[in-house]
Amino acid sequence: MTAAGLWTVALALVYTALLVVGGRIMVRRQETGKGGFFVGGRSFGPWTVAFCITGLFSGSSYIAIVELSYRTGISAVWYGVAETVQILLIALLLVKPLREKLVVTVTGIIGDRFGRAAKAIGSVITGLTFPMYSVATTIAFASALHVVTDLSLPLSVAATAVVLLVFLSGGGMRSVGFSQTMNVIMIGLMFLVGVWVLLANPGFGGADGLVARAAEAPEMLDLSNAGVSLIVAWFGTFIINVPLAQAAFQMSMSARTPEDGQRGLYRAAVLGIPLILLGVVIGVAAALVQPGEALPLVAIPEYIASVVPPWAAGIFFVGLWACALGWAGPCQFSGATSLGRDLGSALNPAASERQLVRYTRVALVGLTVVMVVFALLRTEESAWWNVMAWTLRNGATLAPVLAAFFWPLATRSAALTAMLAGFGVGMSWYAASGFHATDFFLGMHPVWVGMTANLLGMVLVSLAQSRWRLVAPGRERQRGVTAIIAAGLIVVAAAALWPWLVQFGLVGLAMLAAMITVFVAVVLLTEGTPAPDAGPDPVDEAVPSRSEPAS
Repeated sequence: MTAAGLWTVALALVYTALLVVGGRIMVRRQETGKGGFFVGGRSFGPWTVAFCITGLFSGSSYIAIVELSYRTGISAVWYGVAETVQILLIALLLVKPLREKLVVTVTGIIGDRFGRAAKAIGSVITGLTFPMYSVATTIAFASALHVVTDLSLPLSVAATAVVLLVFLSGGGMRSVGFSQTMNVIMIGLMFLVGVWVLLANPGFGGADGLVARAAEAPEMLDLSNAGVSLIVAWFGTFIINVPLAQAAFQMSMSARTPEDGQRGLYRAAVLGIPLILLGVVIGVAAALVQPGEALPLVAIPEYIASVVPPWAAGIFFVGLWACALGWAGPCQFSGATSLGRDLGSALNPAASERQLVRYTRVALVGLTVVMVVFALLRTEESAWWNVMAWTLRNGATLAPVLAAFFWPLATRSAALTAMLAGFGVGMSWYAASGFHATDFFLGMHPVWVGMTANLLGMVLVSLAQSRWRLVAPGRERQRGVTAIIAAGLIVVAAAALWPWLVQFGLVGLAMLAAMITVFVAVVLLTEGTPAPDAGPDPVDEAVPSRSEPAS
């Protein structure tokens, strides 16, 4: 083990012990409150929300960006811009409406509207995809640990999973709030070491500095080097993910007021900017100083360890650990909430708050095992797991969530059909792509195909089952007709621009855009009497709503 490895292991152990012990102390000092385990008793201030969201999104963005920028140069900055847009849209559009409904999870939204079967299916799909997100980010620290200690990547990921279980099972969302605050502090220290690395080697000026080296590799300074299709996919995925960002919902819903939740999200967007920029420069510098590595997340730790003293390298790598925990911790907790709280209440509608907490703790253990299994199956490429998780989760839940908010005529059968269609079609398309992280069947990202099938299933089955009619002439009909025209124009434009769309891999996104517009048109143009199965199951009427845990 290298000197940097000794420092990394020692600092990581001390830091992890601080998270575990400090989190439990903080939890004991807090009153239990209503929904304390799942939403922290709705006691978070705006800065706590800001640290939670910064650790969640900016930490994960940093890891994705350093990997992407090693390969594609400064064009990786668009990934961070897209994720920042997502944060701002959640703050502007969703915090207040979701707080009014006392929402905790996406699967809770689906269950409250479409009944126990839909909640159960959505909970299983959502719960099992969150460990995929966790593995994707944890690979970064595992790669660093692999470089400086020679531990295997799967073993490093497994260690992370166990740590997550220890500090999450104790205090729930309050443990998340404490750990995210500490993670942001650690990430800040990593930021300072990163600046030191850049100034030391290669530096910015001089004949051998970063500017001079970049001039010899102009593709690294091309803002479109990642490819138009991939950049558009980032924006499309993050924007469409706005109504599905369950972990972010759970954090912002833990604020004292909706306004505190919004302020926290705005502050997180600002805090993330320097981290995004540093990730781009670090990745580019590593690619110029140490080019040609097949695995960027291995090359970058090697670059860091070669520039600064071992203790500083240790701080940087523990910062990566904080980034991994900042994303993986909330993901594991939110996935366990779906499996424990939502699936548990679907199977046992009369379950008490204490029982739901116990179910969630059991789910945390189960997801720890799942995360380790995923790490053993495939650890070398974080993008692969992100594509899989986006495809399965978003492909299954987009239409039911939109219908729950906006379409009274949507039925339970349609929700089930939509989830199974989106999940099945998206998975099949990814399989037809050979499960490749960037090269997809017919050039179409499987998440676009899955979500298109998801929306189509919702529309067709709901219209077939409901006693619907066109809305009376007026503003709603005018808007609906406008949406129909817009869908037609998208189809015509796609046909006219087909070679260009195929070249840049935008056919799937155009198809999804047309389907979303059709869905909007149907929502605006239809009214009538919902089918008998349009609402929750009759048994759900007899038990308290699970949108807000009982006290």
